[in-house]
Amino acid sequence: MFDDIDTELQTRLDSLVKALEDRIDAALSSDDVLAENAGVLRSIPGIGPVASTMLIAEMPEFGTITGEEDAAHTGLAPMAHERGTLRGKRAIAGGRRALRHVMLQAALVAAHHITIMKTFADRSRKAGKPHKVIIIAVARKLIILADALAKTRQKWAPSPI
Repeated sequence: MFDDIDTELQTRLDSLVKALEDRIDAALSSDDVLAENAGVLRSIPGIGPVASTMLIAEMPEFGTITGEEDAAHTGLAPMAHERGTLRGKRAIAGGRRALRHVMLQAALVAAHHITIMKTFADRSRKAGKPHKVIIIAVARKLIILADALAKTRQKWAPSPI
């Protein structure tokens, strides 16, 4: 009895998700600038349809401000604590939380598929940095890379080694 309800609910949810994805794709493809931005962002390993759509939707200023400002807007820039028990320490804070979480997921992929990011992550790991700190740093580098490519309207190409 409950299996039928679960299957029916899953089918309904899948159809709603598909309808939303279709509407998002239609919105992106209806505007040449948005479509170009999505193409540039999706060319970067780790930034897929979800991350590129989130960047476009949540950060309309993306590609027009500096990479450091992009990192701050996503909450990936280190902020110094001025007072309290964490005085003198740095941590990430603020920004657009949902976008930060998406970029952290993208960083996990980028740390394996972008040579520069992989080298950076390996070097940080050997230096004894915690995994979370490494992924946050990779996500920050990824957002800065994406911003630079969005400004120049160039798709990502792997660097020859």
